[in-house]
Amino acid sequence: MSVSSFKSAHNLITGNGATKELVGQLNKLGVEKPFLVTDKGVSNSGTLAIITDQLPEASYAIYDNIPPEPEVSAVQVCVDVFKQGNHDGLVAVGGGSAMDTAKCVAVMAEHVGDLESLFGENMVSQRNIPLIAIPTTAGTGSEVTNIAILSDPEAQIKRGIVSDFLLPDVAIVSPEMTLSCPSNVTAASGVDALVHAIEAYLSNFSSPITDALAIKAMTLIIHALPKAFSDPDNLEAREDMATGSLLAGLAFGNAGVGAVHALAYPLGGRYHISHGVSNALLLPYVMEYNKPVCLERFYDIAQAFGEPVHSLTQSQAADRVMNHLREFCHEVAIPENLSALNIPKADIPQLAEEAHNVKRLLRNNPRAPTVEDIAAIYEAAF
Repeated sequence: MSVSSFKSAHNLITGNGATKELVGQLNKLGVEKPFLVTDKGVSNSGTLAIITDQLPEASYAIYDNIPPEPEVSAVQVCVDVFKQGNHDGLVAVGGGSAMDTAKCVAVMAEHVGDLESLFGENMVSQRNIPLIAIPTTAGTGSEVTNIAILSDPEAQIKRGIVSDFLLPDVAIVSPEMTLSCPSNVTAASGVDALVHAIEAYLSNFSSPITDALAIKAMTLIIHALPKAFSDPDNLEAREDMATGSLLAGLAFGNAGVGAVHALAYPLGGRYHISHGVSNALLLPYVMEYNKPVCLERFYDIAQAFGEPVHSLTQSQAADRVMNHLREFCHEVAIPENLSALNIPKADIPQLAEEAHNVKRLLRNNPRAPTVEDIAAIYEAAF
């Protein structure tokens, strides 16, 4: 076993009703004038009221203009509003877009320079603004990771800021916050969480700790997501998904993700396809590519999926995993191919080049793909 470290939000508060701990956590962090970062979907759904009903009306401000795939310019506007209001803390309430934006605002509030200078790994030098993350989807795991992903419209690709200063001070994960999540978002974000767990388990930088988290996350998600998708008010399924997403976030936040995410980045940057949908769609095709080099791990995944593997060879178990993934994605109405998203097949060479340049993620993948390999995966996904 090689030496590894483990990182997370500094304090995890989980379970139905966990949001009632918010005021106490704000007090502990010395936050008197919180800035709530969210999006129109959350604020219009009534979910945000679970948070605001706990706060004195004059003590907070709401910023709900976060777009689905935030760009640098959107973050800068949010930073400006935060500064103008003289706020002393941030509460992110939403999916990955809201949480990633709030992470950026927290570091930019005191950063001398522009946001562009922070892209890459370990470019952030400090953060003193308290940050609490409250997810409203069970998918991104952003509440416990040290990364923020933004769209670069000029380069037409997603880019990341990676720094331990982005880790929230507190993550509050409660299934009640996901009850209003639309079924298509429940599906896409849920499969995204499954991608996180699988890629973390197959990562070149996995550890016994991340392995345990990833396997448990898979077990929860594979059984709970179809229930949460078909029966949105099923609180037990919602709680299993919230927990599964959290565990997957802890796993990939330390082991990393791989080729699924690398190939998804250009799809989001070029065609504005949501992160969850692009990851979910590509998952079976990338796993088919990875399968030959990690059959033993696929055997473990088959067990986590509940497949009867005791009489199967590793190769047979891996095939069961692939069949299970395809049926699972179909059950929750994930698009089956890139053609369904109207992506031009002629763009494959450029997409492959862009994905191959996402070295930060491809180094985690158990099999090192060439540009030609990536192009072949995209071809298969059509």
